[in-house]
Amino acid sequence: MSTPADTAARPAARALHKGQQTRATILDAALALASHMGLEGLSIGALAEVTQMSKSGVFAHFGSREELQISVIREYHARFEEEVFFPAMHEPRGLPRLEALFERWVRRVSVEIDSGCIYISGAVEFDDRPGPVRDALAGMVQAWHAALSRAIAIAVDEGHLRADADRDQLLFEIHGLILALHHDARFLRIPGAPDRARAGLRRLLDHYRLPAAAPAQAAARRR
Repeated sequence: MSTPADTAARPAARALHKGQQTRATILDAALALASHMGLEGLSIGALAEVTQMSKSGVFAHFGSREELQISVIREYHARFEEEVFFPAMHEPRGLPRLEALFERWVRRVSVEIDSGCIYISGAVEFDDRPGPVRDALAGMVQAWHAALSRAIAIAVDEGHLRADADRDQLLFEIHGLILALHHDARFLRIPGAPDRARAGLRRLLDHYRLPAAAPAQAAARRR
């Protein structure tokens, strides 16, 4: 049997759920706009037009253009993790996981050829503009770099890569392959750019790769 408190709580819960749905709809539209026009292309007015809402309705969910931009960055990062990071974590530790992270990253960049990567476009827009938006964007990129760095370290620990592998250099060159892929595929429209990125990773890893017996020896040492 419902109590008066339960009855009073239902409209509030429905309103909260509707508010969350509306915010999600606005974020979807904002992410699509930012992918094509950049974070600087976002505005409360443009979103109101796209979502067919009032400016005050959009403003009520974000409060400012800056907060809207930061929310888009966070949403982009959450989706990036869902598509790239979390699935790769199901792969075996070491090189299989590192290679899966790269492969899923390549696939995402390939899909974004007609829209754009907010990590990359945002870096161009905000590289020399200090403030909360730049901080949020840099924080997301640094979190992704930290995940890649951990994957490289695990590949070394598992005996897949040499112990003297320059981990920072590996991370730098892996990211460089993605930047080159984005440039050649999106700007120059060069066919086969994703396969060139994959070939670049193979050459890079081969430089540090240990013989096939090394992982078993590394496991034995840990035991």
